[in-house]
Amino acid sequence: MKKPTPKNQKNTDTKKSTEFQVPKGMRDITDEAYYSFQGFFEKAQEVAIYYGFKPIETPMLEHEEVFTSSIGVGTDIVDKEMYTLRTKGGDKLALRPEHTAPLMRSYIEKGMQTLPQPVMIYQHGPVWRHDNPQKGRYRQFWQFDMDALGSEKSIMDALVIKAGMTVLEEAGAEKLSIEINSIGDKDCRPAYVKELVSYYKKHLNQLPAIDRERLKTNPLRILDSKEEKTKEINQGAPEAVAYLCSACKKHFKEVLEYLGEMGIEYNINKNLVRGLSYYTRTVFEVYTQNSEESSTPTQVASGGRYDYLGRHLGAKRDIPAVGFSLGVDRVVEAPWYKKLAPRIMKKPKMYFIQLGMEAKLKSLNVIDILRKAHIPIAQSLSKDSLGAQLGVAEKMNVPYALIFGQKEALENSVIVRDMATRSQETVKVPKLLDYLKNLK
Repeated sequence: MKKPTPKNQKNTDTKKSTEFQVPKGMRDITDEAYYSFQGFFEKAQEVAIYYGFKPIETPMLEHEEVFTSSIGVGTDIVDKEMYTLRTKGGDKLALRPEHTAPLMRSYIEKGMQTLPQPVMIYQHGPVWRHDNPQKGRYRQFWQFDMDALGSEKSIMDALVIKAGMTVLEEAGAEKLSIEINSIGDKDCRPAYVKELVSYYKKHLNQLPAIDRERLKTNPLRILDSKEEKTKEINQGAPEAVAYLCSACKKHFKEVLEYLGEMGIEYNINKNLVRGLSYYTRTVFEVYTQNSEESSTPTQVASGGRYDYLGRHLGAKRDIPAVGFSLGVDRVVEAPWYKKLAPRIMKKPKMYFIQLGMEAKLKSLNVIDILRKAHIPIAQSLSKDSLGAQLGVAEKMNVPYALIFGQKEALENSVIVRDMATRSQETVKVPKLLDYLKNLK
């Protein structure tokens, strides 16, 4: 007797059918999109290596304190955007929301300060922020970073900027602009922050609640506010460059001179502070114009100097450092992106066709001969029909088909078929590579 369907069965089935979907703000990267990412990373690594950077890969999970102690309270990342978890052992971990703090943690932990300085490192990979998803902004997104640790010299600021701009240009960006500012150091910034707080207190009743709270915890962060009313107030805010000490003035002047010498156009943005607490002195953002029709530039990179981050992570002294961070998602989705092809992706020259069980048994051995000779192929080993396999080869526009049937398997030979002329020739397997070398 058939059991009656429970009343809630339909709702349960509907829930199950929608339960296993990619989380909001994240996505699968497949096919051409995957190759676009891979091609970009290869190009970016190539540029980084030529400028003297070496690779590192840090864990995707770090102790939560790596970020809460370095990025700072009053920032969106710490207050709202971090993905955190508690392990069975009680450890509080976080999916990395950025690459810089883990890099500094590794620099300190691995004793890199004993190496010749500066230590120049590049890294890339996914990061996570529980942000509001929109075009070009995801909750899991990819960054490419280049950092120089261990030197306070202004030329290192210029070097990471030049290397980062070169990556963007090699990827196809043409209309690049850089917004830049200096927010001083521990000697001169307190006077600036004091003046800034005094200014905002005069406009306290006009500030939105979120910025009134930032005034207590991180006043500099108000300059980076997205609130329209605050943006108006910020127009009259004191300028950081007016409060720079002589050392910071000299440093900033030199950075600008380097940029000018390299032909990099820049604009000094008095309200630019960046959203993370560890920045000091140089801060910058890089923008590109998406198209002639769009009047709004898109931010594709940012960075700056973070000389005090090391102390936040337990170092006994300041560790001068500067970095450039590039948003890969926005690059590969941009209309100007060259869609760089990865080197590993080879267009098939042969389509391997097998017929019969004897041929199927020996097929992988023949394919391995071609692999060792670096001849890229395509195949449909799961198919048995000659017509079906030839049909796929024609759709893929592969120039040659290599047919391996029952007779060929017994005779240790293959049939090489020219897909354009339909002509074909039988070749012994030991002589196959020599034969293929003579094909166009």
